Amino acid sequence: MKTLRTVAELRALLPEAQGCAFVPTMGNLHEGHLSLVRQARSHGLPVVASIFVNRLQFAPHEDFDRYPRTLARDAELLAAAGCDIVFAPDERELYPQPQTFKVQPDPALADILEGHFRPGFFTGVCTVVMKLFGCVRPRVAVFGKKDYQQLMVIRRMVEQFAMPVAIEAGETCRADSGLALSSRNGYLSDAERAKATELVTALRVLAQRYRDGSGGLADLEAQALAELSTNGWKPDYLTIRRREDLGAPHQSGDPLVALGAARLGPTRLIDNVEFS
Repeated sequence: MKTLRTVAELRALLPEAQGCAFVPTMGNLHEGHLSLVRQARSHGLPVVASIFVNRLQFAPHEDFDRYPRTLARDAELLAAAGCDIVFAPDERELYPQPQTFKVQPDPALADILEGHFRPGFFTGVCTVVMKLFGCVRPRVAVFGKKDYQQLMVIRRMVEQFAMPVAIEAGETCRADSGLALSSRNGYLSDAERAKATELVTALRVLAQRYRDGSGGLADLEAQALAELSTNGWKPDYLTIRRREDLGAPHQSGDPLVALGAARLGPTRLIDNVEFS
């Protein structure tokens, strides 16, 4: 496996005609990321993983400066998972000039849920993904379902710009406790980690109550928020949406997803549960 720092090195090693399967990451890797690399490997193409902590998707009060940078460990994990190339540019390489051109995603999809609580987040995500696609020139890119809305925003961007990249979804990896694997889990204390499974439990309960017809959606969401708050969390949202477009459900039989985001102590966690 090779670790490359510049776009020129990447393009010299990986001609455009060859193509590759791509897994973009911000590093501090865990089994969830590695499962995406193994999925990418199934295409029989060279596998490229990027490691880049993207300043554009962090608000000033968020954790950009303290986000863990663990390149040496990440490279070892990627090599063991079958990655061929690690593309790890620094900010001066990826943003040699101030990034004044940015990708503005559809507000109907990007300004709700995560976008409502993290204004500008998906503009930063789309801009860096567009730029990484231009550098890596993949045929396939794999994104995890844990970041459910992000996956949908990237799919929509690729469709609307007619980009020659197939976007694949990777299933959420969970610890034995049920906690969704996340780089930010490293911020949790042992006691918080044990408690963190309450988020996915709340989403499963919300989904079951909705499936059972236990009340109107607004009332069920308010109940879920109140219960999680009582347990010491600070929730941003717990909601049920259509998988198709994250709109409100409007007819029975729609494939649905329960999504949530909440703070446990200083750590903000997200999760989702698909159901019908």
